[in-house]
Amino acid sequence: MADLLHNEFAPDSIEAKDLAHLLHPTTNLTNHHKHGPAVHTRAKGVYLWDNHGKQYLEGMAGLWCTALGYGEPELARVAQEQMKVLNYSQLFGSKTNEPSVLLAEKLKSMAPMDAGRVFYGSSGSDANDTQMKLMWYYHNAIGKPEKKKIISRMRGYHGVTIASGSLTGLPAFHKHFDLPIAGVLHTDCPFYYGEGLAGETEAEFVDRIVGNLAAMIAKEGADTIAAFIAEPVLGAGGVIVPPPGYYEKVQALLAANDILFIDDEVICGFGRTGAPFGAQTMNIKPTTMSLAKALSSAYLPMSAVLLPEFMYESFVGMSAELGNFGHGFTYSGHPVCAAVALRNLELMEERDLFCHAAKMGEVFQQRLHSYADHPLVGDTRGVGLIGAIELRADKETKQPFAPSQGVGAQLMAFALEEGLIIRALGDSIAFCPPLVISESQVHELFDKFGKALAATEAWLAKQ
Repeated sequence: MADLLHNEFAPDSIEAKDLAHLLHPTTNLTNHHKHGPAVHTRAKGVYLWDNHGKQYLEGMAGLWCTALGYGEPELARVAQEQMKVLNYSQLFGSKTNEPSVLLAEKLKSMAPMDAGRVFYGSSGSDANDTQMKLMWYYHNAIGKPEKKKIISRMRGYHGVTIASGSLTGLPAFHKHFDLPIAGVLHTDCPFYYGEGLAGETEAEFVDRIVGNLAAMIAKEGADTIAAFIAEPVLGAGGVIVPPPGYYEKVQALLAANDILFIDDEVICGFGRTGAPFGAQTMNIKPTTMSLAKALSSAYLPMSAVLLPEFMYESFVGMSAELGNFGHGFTYSGHPVCAAVALRNLELMEERDLFCHAAKMGEVFQQRLHSYADHPLVGDTRGVGLIGAIELRADKETKQPFAPSQGVGAQLMAFALEEGLIIRALGDSIAFCPPLVISESQVHELFDKFGKALAATEAWLAKQ
């Protein structure tokens, strides 16, 4: 291990202390010790600065989450005031606090579903972990104890806990973690560009993969399957927008087999796709919803699960027999987090942020698709203020670059040199700026990306 440690940094520097003390999430640890960390020191609006004073345009909203941008003084004020009045209060044992109640009321009024109750956590991972437990609990409560399996999708991302990590359909989150657990199934990813067959139309692709889902349900037995979980637009799997008709046909199949629909809105929720929720953009009628990220614009950790009243009523009935509903977290309904999340949603309304994001989304998508003819670009895709550019070695055959070439990672590095933060998901380059981004900043983002793409093309020519 000693020979991997980076020796460039002064012993008392933040970089050296990081290398000595932290275990980083979702990081190539070998490369981390070779090159050291990037240290962010401050942020405002859509910009970040590192400890060398360099400015970066934040093209990924942090981790898809800083919807309202950085440094919003109103949210800092609300957090400070709530900390002074009631810095912590639990929801266990019939206790409550005003911010949690008012936030739940607000979320129910916004939700595009029959939302009856709100359950709080701290992250998207624990929200989807909760979703699985609630599906199990509900089907036990209604006398269907065999109906427990959850169907997810390849390339879907739903978190990294044991349950939510199992729902995630990305190999890196399964390898050597002994995931997925039993009872989690993965069906086709609705990625027409990458997984459509030669000569297959989009409609034929949809029919084929929905047919595969129908075959899975028939094989497993509908009476053993509780729910299907999906992100309206897949995020970490490559920003994949399902083809027209996909969700309509999936939902008809689920309804015919009494299978509930879990809508994972952790990335898509609160304006990202050009509508308040991804479910509205993609014409989904969910049974339950998972919310996080933009719920608080990442100012404090907060997640929520919205569930219909009929599920809640079955839980109440179970308490007559079992006593406590035995699920919850220390920070469920944390009053400071709830107060900040509530004010965050109010600011979005007061500033008409969803409308602004939809307008900026039109400019964003136009600039995104302008790279479609570039020789390194195989596909451009997106909706609202989220998108991806797929790099390919051969546009005509769709042949990908060899993973060992690290083309996406190299482009991301060139973007950093230009002062732009984007994310390479393999050779899918993801964009997800804060919703407060202006039109001139959208152009700045793609101008910087264009320079990084040109540098990548020149770099490849030398290989």
